[in-house]
Amino acid sequence: MKHSSIRQAFLVTAIFSFVNLMSYTTCSAQASSTFKIETANSISKVPATLWGIFFEDINFGADGGIYAELIKNRSFEFDKPLMGWTIKRKKAIEGELLIINQKEINATNPRYLQVSTSNANTGSLGLINEGFKGIGIQKGLGYDFSTLYRQTSKGIKLHIQLIGKNDQVIGEATLTPAETGTAWKKQSIHLNATETEPKAKLAIWFEGSGKIDLDMLSLFPEDTWMKRPGGLRADMVQMLADMKPGFLRFPGGCIVEGTDLANRYQWKNTIGPIAERPTMINRWNTEFAHRPSPDYYQTFGLGFFEYFQLAEDIGAAPLPILNCGMACQFNTGEVAAVTELDPYVQDALDLIEFANGDVNSKWGKKRTEMGHPKPFNLKMMGIGNENWGPQYLERLQVFTEAIKSKYPDFKLIASSGTDPDGERFDLLNNELRKQNTDFIDEHYYRPADWFLKNAARYDSYPRQGSKVFAGEYAAHADKAIVGSDRSNWQSALAAAAFMTGLERNSAVVQMASYAPLFANINAWQWAPDMIWVDNLQCYGSPDYYVQKLFSVNKGTDVVPITLNDKPATGQNGLYASAVVDQTSKMLIIKVVNYSDRAQQSDFNIKDSKSQATAEIAEMADMELKRVNSFATPIAVSPKKSSVKIKGQTLSLNLKPYSFNVIRIALK
Repeated sequence: MKHSSIRQAFLVTAIFSFVNLMSYTTCSAQASSTFKIETANSISKVPATLWGIFFEDINFGADGGIYAELIKNRSFEFDKPLMGWTIKRKKAIEGELLIINQKEINATNPRYLQVSTSNANTGSLGLINEGFKGIGIQKGLGYDFSTLYRQTSKGIKLHIQLIGKNDQVIGEATLTPAETGTAWKKQSIHLNATETEPKAKLAIWFEGSGKIDLDMLSLFPEDTWMKRPGGLRADMVQMLADMKPGFLRFPGGCIVEGTDLANRYQWKNTIGPIAERPTMINRWNTEFAHRPSPDYYQTFGLGFFEYFQLAEDIGAAPLPILNCGMACQFNTGEVAAVTELDPYVQDALDLIEFANGDVNSKWGKKRTEMGHPKPFNLKMMGIGNENWGPQYLERLQVFTEAIKSKYPDFKLIASSGTDPDGERFDLLNNELRKQNTDFIDEHYYRPADWFLKNAARYDSYPRQGSKVFAGEYAAHADKAIVGSDRSNWQSALAAAAFMTGLERNSAVVQMASYAPLFANINAWQWAPDMIWVDNLQCYGSPDYYVQKLFSVNKGTDVVPITLNDKPATGQNGLYASAVVDQTSKMLIIKVVNYSDRAQQSDFNIKDSKSQATAEIAEMADMELKRVNSFATPIAVSPKKSSVKIKGQTLSLNLKPYSFNVIRIALK
């Protein structure tokens, strides 16, 4: 009887505890959070430039990436002249293929191939080009092969073949050079692909007898962006256009600095006829010991004219970054003497004229000759990339005085170094603010936790004076995670939480861009990255969709949003910002639930009447290491739905680890 009573009492206690536990769990999962939004109280305007994109030629982002050229080392200007090429012949004959160097005659493109043949035929003498980790060939698509040539007499034909698996010919045509003489001529021929092959090769077979000089051997798909011959990959540009970015920052990044000053990016070398643009080793060629890329060079087929044109195409303000007379301080730390800065400063002044000058100005005329008489409307530029120290401040002052004296309204962006805190940052941030610098460029590559803790970073920044450009940022996963797996949901969600703080403080932060932008899945050096590509396709990482959701939902005015009467900067894992689009009369709320439980949330809309339905774009996944891939390109991407609004209150159950963009039409 005693044992039975004990068992009965224990059973009652257990049931009571279980009921209490279930009640607590349910309450915890459904604990209500109340957001209040004041739609009529504009805190600040949202700059049109708030969300932009940053491009740097890293991870084979230009050559082998967005620049659609398919031939590697097309003009034999790599340090090893035949890198990327393989000679094919039945019998070696001394001197039949020579790389000629005429540096005294043509310093920018000194090398060319000289072919001397006697009764050659297809298969007896030729060259094979491997492309950039292969050549992506799409069935049914046309390809344009071209070359510069010169010959004193006719006699040699070029058989052009696209080679697929098992040496299968999947496209071919014959080019017969038509003219003779001592001047270089250009000739093209069209090929149609019969199969799809991501890692094809190009073969050039020589037929006949004679001697011919060849240079700028080139292959482009016909479906470039806007069908421009020799242009950009349309699928990659479309990904950018879809983001509706406010600005395009180019060409970098550490590319601007170079390993030394000789290796720095010089914009004047990247304009004019393609054949006259010098090839230069890419500074990321051997930067990372774990990912050496000895075949990484810059041909500058994507140069400053093309950058300006791209910005115009996608509706983005151009934002060039120029060298300030300082090489990368992590490499050589080489600096130009202050007394020898004139050429560097003149480059900056000439760039403004190239972009904006009338057709009769020296550099405006060059832009016009390239096919763009209309100015590019350049309003800003960066002086230096991640430079720091008193030597940077000294050189920046020289640039500032020269540019502002000629263009007083032109905006200049200055570096705050490599880190968002520490002695280097403090020195630059304090000095630049004393000088009332237009923009201070802050960079942060940090773990996800840093982004969560810094969502309120700019709440205490001064509203007046220098503005902030968040020029490079990305949340980095644990170092044990490598490559495209670093572009995971945790990193994207942490960035989204941080971005609510940027948007909320857009009176201070007036430009922001994730970095880096592109990465070739077969040739990356740095990860994570926003967009991953191979030779035929590309996909957006979870970060791409986060960045896009912010950019296409920018609004015109920041309005107050509070969580339980406090700024939503991480309470219970919730982060939020709100804007109103005065043009479309739309309230746009961005809210992150960075917790492992669902959270019931009420959004009370003050000052305005809303329509009865809210449109939701939701990104959510319980697996923080989830990534997108070529096989599952939209595994983590926005899912759209609609929710009814009761009166002026929208009630939502925010999923665990979710980012939500809520659009509510206002009456």
